[in-house]
Amino acid sequence: MFKSNNKQPQRKYTMNKTQLVDAIAKTSGLTKVDSKKAVEAFLESVQAALVKGDTVQLIGFGTFKVSKRAARQGRNPRTGEVIHIAATRVPAFSAGSALKDAVNKKK
Repeated sequence: MFKSNNKQPQRKYTMNKTQLVDAIAKTSGLTKVDSKKAVEAFLESVQAALVKGDTVQLIGFGTFKVSKRAARQGRNPRTGEVIHIAATRVPAFSAGSALKDAVNKKK
């Protein structure tokens, strides 16, 4: 039987919204219902600010903002035909230094 010397990368855990609500409830002491309301209120508030073109800056955590992507030409990979891609606005997140340090385990 063939054995590979290559180690498979470990699977990363992805937290969904329900698990985030559970984690907030556990950490904060709030009920799950109140935690869910808080998460939904946060997400709605950030979305509303971005729709208006505002920036949401959480010092140490990061910044949510809207970036403009210019119009450009692309190619249809199937046919090779040149296509026009319209300009658009895209949401972006830039991590703050404290979050970057925490991820890189700097203290």
